[in-house]
Amino acid sequence: MDEVLSFSRGRVPLLISMPHAGTRLTDEVEAGLVEQARSLPDTDWHIPRLYDFAAELGASTLAAQYSRFVIDLNRPADDTPLYASATTGLFPETLFDGTPLFRPGQQPSAAARADYLARIWTPYHQCLAAELARLKAEFGYALLFDAHSICSRVPRLFDGRLPDFNLGTHSGASCAPELAARLQASCARAEGYSQALNGRFKGGHITRHYGRPGEQVHAVQLELAQCNYMDEQPPYAYRSDLAAPTRAVIRDLLETLLAWGRERYGG
Repeated sequence: MDEVLSFSRGRVPLLISMPHAGTRLTDEVEAGLVEQARSLPDTDWHIPRLYDFAAELGASTLAAQYSRFVIDLNRPADDTPLYASATTGLFPETLFDGTPLFRPGQQPSAAARADYLARIWTPYHQCLAAELARLKAEFGYALLFDAHSICSRVPRLFDGRLPDFNLGTHSGASCAPELAARLQASCARAEGYSQALNGRFKGGHITRHYGRPGEQVHAVQLELAQCNYMDEQPPYAYRSDLAAPTRAVIRDLLETLLAWGRERYGG
């Protein structure tokens, strides 16, 4: 499965999912991309590196290897729209700025896309579901943190500059409200950063589908403004000077998440 996903099993009841970190392309997708797409904008750049302290916390991690330009792992298999406003689907046809992703007539075939669903989307979700089930069986509960990032300014998707830390809990449906409040407070303590809860980003398919607080599975999405850890223009360089303080905030978020779980469920 190394070609499709990277998975590491941890020792605490937390799984960090990174569905948009991949940069691998299929031959069909690569051949059809417009020139503007070849630098892979809209990728959640460097997210595995940003979260590479997860092993110290004991968290499990799951990261995609294929680009969202091939198939978007944070969309439902039936491609039901998640937002009423502008967005991208299971098989993206545009960049975030509205530019067509493929040259005319060069989109992958229906057969190719059916293969992507079976070979890329399905294994990721099977692994995610299996790990959450394992965590719940071992600990009595499971915590899912869906890790994302996005350019801080995308006029087609939102007005002005995005807050630095954007937490999404499907408007309160994917995790306990007291957990969401605790996480928002963690962000608010971080000097120099802005934050929002269930603003423009309420959580995608993964948060909405797997977050079932009534069944002791709590899911939260973080959409991080990329200006906090990298250059937002090609070649999208990682900026250690920016990333170091941002990583400290993320680590506090994850430690807050784990502490809440221990308080709520024991252990």
